[in-house]
Amino acid sequence: MRTLRALRSFPLPVRLLLVNQLGVNTGFYLLIPYLATHLGGDLGMSAVAVGVVLGVRNLSQQGLFILGGSAADRLGARGVIIAGCGLRTLGFGLFALGDGLPVLLAASLLSGLAGALFNPAVRAYLAQESGERRAEAFALFSVFANTGALLGPVLGTVLLLVDFRVAALTAAGIFALLTVAQALVLPAHTVEPAGTRVLGDWREVLTDRPFLAFSLALVGLYALESQLYLLLPQAARETTGWEGAVGLLFLVSTVVNLALQLRITARLQQFGGRGRWIACGMLVAGLGFLPPLLLPGPVPVLLAVVLLRIGVMISQPFVLELIPAFGRERLTGTYYGVFYLVSGLAAALGNAAVGWAMDTSHWAPWLLCGALGLACAAAVARRRDSLPEPNSPLGAPT
Repeated sequence: MRTLRALRSFPLPVRLLLVNQLGVNTGFYLLIPYLATHLGGDLGMSAVAVGVVLGVRNLSQQGLFILGGSAADRLGARGVIIAGCGLRTLGFGLFALGDGLPVLLAASLLSGLAGALFNPAVRAYLAQESGERRAEAFALFSVFANTGALLGPVLGTVLLLVDFRVAALTAAGIFALLTVAQALVLPAHTVEPAGTRVLGDWREVLTDRPFLAFSLALVGLYALESQLYLLLPQAARETTGWEGAVGLLFLVSTVVNLALQLRITARLQQFGGRGRWIACGMLVAGLGFLPPLLLPGPVPVLLAVVLLRIGVMISQPFVLELIPAFGRERLTGTYYGVFYLVSGLAAALGNAAVGWAMDTSHWAPWLLCGALGLACAAAVARRRDSLPEPNSPLGAPT
């Protein structure tokens, strides 16, 4: 009820973007977790070919976030959001209809490009529409995103009992509906003519030292959050001997998010000091990886999931609230694009490092994740006094 009341208190465009994120994550997680099994099992592709198809999707999304951000700044976030969802519809439709490598590579490229377009554009539009309530809006954004991430695999499991193509077409249908809803409801913002070239915009953001220091200090946030899909599920399987334990972890993570996200954000923002709370969240997330290191059994793994989720809930809304305050309003999308480019690379490198540590010993990955969280918390704490004011006019110089 608290979530619904908060949702109704925002204007219609914000409400649509929040529901949109629920649909985006539902459609994405309905299909993508099962794609490798379909490619290797149903289509008989080699492991190399499967890796190439999946790698093209990841690379085209994470590597092009900056393009999506710039497009949102120069063309308007509304059009970029609509184009991204339209491309995701086409890409997922190709996964359903094609079984040859060229078609599947095209589907992966379009799906990744779609995410690179609408991810920074949605956040830029949400930041502009929510004004001084940005932290609350991004807290709700997290709630809807995590709910979709839980619903998607459940729906995908049911649809896969029929056929993979049914699941893919359902996912494409969700994105098609979102595309139509955005075209009908989202109002367009006036876009001022750009006074600089795209490379000039990139240079301005990439030479913003306070922003880059902030982004690099937060690489652990997304590297640790990605362990919900790597280290923690593997630990749940090993400690319980039950495959269903993985689903239980996701359920607990989502329930914790639904129950506490808005309460945590509302309480903490009353006391200001965004940098302090971001550092505190990183500390909690890092400490969450110590119980499985020190104690055997499934309970420490469950505690790690809860502490990780609480740490992310403390930090993430304030992180997303602060990003636009580093630069000019006209570059809001570019700032989000660069931040998510850095975060995506951090998550990929973090998974590689944790995967290597998992092959080394039992204790190594837990110690690595704990140390990363503590190091990032210290890095944010050192810079907390130099962070911009979150409620200053969007994009005001700092």
